[in-house]
Amino acid sequence: MYNIDKLKHTETNNFLLIAGPCVIEDEDSPLEIAEELVKLADTHEIPFVFKASYKKANRSRLDSFTGIGDKKGLKVLKKIGKELDVPVITDFHSAEEAAVAARYVDILQVPAFLCRQTEILVAAANTGKTVNIKKGQFLSPSAMQFAVNKVRESGNENIMLTERGTTFGYQDLVVDFRGIPIMQRNQVPVIMDITHSLQQPNQTSGVTGGQPEMIETIGKAAIATGADGIFIETHPNPSEAKSDGANMLSLDKLEELIVKLKKIRHAI
Repeated sequence: MYNIDKLKHTETNNFLLIAGPCVIEDEDSPLEIAEELVKLADTHEIPFVFKASYKKANRSRLDSFTGIGDKKGLKVLKKIGKELDVPVITDFHSAEEAAVAARYVDILQVPAFLCRQTEILVAAANTGKTVNIKKGQFLSPSAMQFAVNKVRESGNENIMLTERGTTFGYQDLVVDFRGIPIMQRNQVPVIMDITHSLQQPNQTSGVTGGQPEMIETIGKAAIATGADGIFIETHPNPSEAKSDGANMLSLDKLEELIVKLKKIRHAI
């Protein structure tokens, strides 16, 4: 099990980096991306968790890419964790999936749209894995105490929360940075999901838009506000990504961002 204390304090006083592609697109490229991210994290002495979804259950259109198959996707995640000796996180979408996914990864992520679902939170807690709960776009930061309590009261103290923006009208999200210290009152690490916070949902095309040019802005503000970590989806060619490419950061631009965020972290 991943040690939650690593998310709270590090010897280098750096933030946690959770990064990777949105979804497992094939059997080879996720490992290649992970290798680059591990090198980057090692170079900058940043604690790192590799992220990718083995399945995308929440898509606007029926013809959208959802994955290469649950078992295949989970096996890719397990391989990455084992070969690179790195903790891995993935999201799941039903109570029944929690125990299955827990056999392959170190951290289970509860998607934002499902963060109030009691059965899902309890199922995640019962695996004994660290549980990352993403704040619903429809919830206030203070309301996340109830999600935290559901996991705690189920016997699991290994919890973190992730801010990912709040619905603003039909096709935009905004980030209220007051939410970071508010959610930290639950005595859990709070992560800022930089890329999903810049989504522009509900497009008439059925494909979510985004504002990747604002990634650095959101990242800087999050670190300055005291976020314990950042969550960022990255891909070698975002325009060719099979999910969420419109708001991803190109992999070759990540190091420059990390350097800037480290300077802010150390300054505060």
